[in-house]
Amino acid sequence: MNKKKKTSEGDAIPAPVEEDPQLLTQEQKDEIGNAAAEAAKLFGVEETMVTPATRLEFGDYQCNAAVGLSKNVAMAPMDCAIKIVEGLRPLIGDIMEEPEIAGPGFINLRFKKEHLERSVESMAKDTKRRAVPLAGKKLKIVVDFSSPNIAKEMLVGHLRSTIIGDTLSNVRSSLDMR
Repeated sequence: MNKKKKTSEGDAIPAPVEEDPQLLTQEQKDEIGNAAAEAAKLFGVEETMVTPATRLEFGDYQCNAAVGLSKNVAMAPMDCAIKIVEGLRPLIGDIMEEPEIAGPGFINLRFKKEHLERSVESMAKDTKRRAVPLAGKKLKIVVDFSSPNIAKEMLVGHLRSTIIGDTLSNVRSSLDMR
């Protein structure tokens, strides 16, 4: 509400409007919103990755996501690891042994011996592809490599680029790309 002051001449002038110190500018609101959104991210890719085990006794792979995630979801790391393992079981049943939870919530994963045996047998039987998977989406790739002038002297530089180009072309062909 604007209060009016009276001047010495008796004219009323509006009092200056004071800004409410409790109101935030749009810029401040945006900053707070952005900070809240950033803080709401549960964890980054680095924390979720399944990585090769650092030591043989930890198995073939390890996942440390439960430790970082537990802070953001207000759970104990062990409880968080148990939830992750429960979600993993249906996905890894034929491939991995029962996941092992170690320490405060580290998850260790080991391949089943039977899975490894089947994989090696499959690779050995695949003489054409040598266990290299086909490309999901066929891409057209142009490989440009040297075509030296056969009328001139052949130099080592010509051979190097020719060999590299031919190798890239062979890799491209083995991935079933055009």
